[in-house]
Amino acid sequence: MEERDTAKTFRKSLKKLKPVLIDLYIIRKFLGTFFFSLVLILGIAVIFDFSEKIDDFIEKQAPIKAIIFDYYLNFIPYFATLFAPMFVFISVIFFTAKMAINTEIIAILNSGMSFRRLLWPYFISATIIASLAFLLTNFVIPHSNIIRLGFEEKYWRNPDFRKVNVTSVHRQVYPNVYIYMESYNTITQSGRNFSMEKFDDHGMLESKLTANMIRWDTATNKWGAWWYHIRETDSLGERLSSGRRIDTVLNVKPGDFARSPEFVGTMTHGELIDYIDVLKSQGSDELKLYLNEKHRRYASPFSFFILTLIGVSLSSRKIRGGIGMQIGLGLMLTFSYILFLQFASQFSLKGDLDPALAMWIPNIIYTGIALVVYRFAVK
Repeated sequence: MEERDTAKTFRKSLKKLKPVLIDLYIIRKFLGTFFFSLVLILGIAVIFDFSEKIDDFIEKQAPIKAIIFDYYLNFIPYFATLFAPMFVFISVIFFTAKMAINTEIIAILNSGMSFRRLLWPYFISATIIASLAFLLTNFVIPHSNIIRLGFEEKYWRNPDFRKVNVTSVHRQVYPNVYIYMESYNTITQSGRNFSMEKFDDHGMLESKLTANMIRWDTATNKWGAWWYHIRETDSLGERLSSGRRIDTVLNVKPGDFARSPEFVGTMTHGELIDYIDVLKSQGSDELKLYLNEKHRRYASPFSFFILTLIGVSLSSRKIRGGIGMQIGLGLMLTFSYILFLQFASQFSLKGDLDPALAMWIPNIIYTGIALVVYRFAVK
């Protein structure tokens, strides 16, 4: 009886309101709940992270100023964008389910507003959050990651966390020019059993250089091949030459062999696109990692809209027992989305799955789930 009176009163008040006021009400609810839950979870994450790493900070005498401004000030936006889809989903379910329990959703629909029209303010809010996340991921967080990773390397990580020796290096350094090293040492900046082959447009070998060792010369900024042999082939025949040292001009630097997987997160959008072009020209095995990151940055903002639609459709119906079941289901779907994204990424890196398809498969599948849930939502 009390709920009927509440719904009746709310419907009367809605008729006096313009739809834009309802939109603002939902947007304020959405963004307010999102940022409140974000701050709350980030506070908990910082506390747990600090308790885990405090011994290393003390042991390596990390300054308090560096801990706060170099690490945690840059840790917060990275962590926030990483789990923003989950925060969006939980926020939508939490405040929408609460509106449904208070019979606000039914009252809004009974006032003449369709369920599709009700989704507008939700998608406006999702657009604001997705745009903010896109700008942070592509233009702000890469710079903050440089500072954060520098702090971690100095005050937290073990000195041997990077690969010292890289084995079986294959690269295309120019069109039709390929290099190979049996092993490369990132500390001495030298490689063993080096070879460089140049082919013509028909795939015929034009020249081959082999050397016992190749080393980066910091004075000339060139690679020096030591104890080398060169075999050249043309229409006149074959020519052989050898010597103690010869300089080679390669479009690779020592740092290209010592990149950690986290390096991809330190690139802005433009830098990432340019570096992908370089890796394509080199024929690098790392290309898939950077293509995954490129397409992930495009695909991730769309997940906000998909998860928002699922969240509204699930939580707009009033059910017995409160919102616990809806939040639990929401968490399950969110974690399954993140898990599915990780699986697709690994299939791309380790298998033959196209990076663009790998990053968009979760969105395609969950778009189908969203449309099914939307079809059975309260109208």
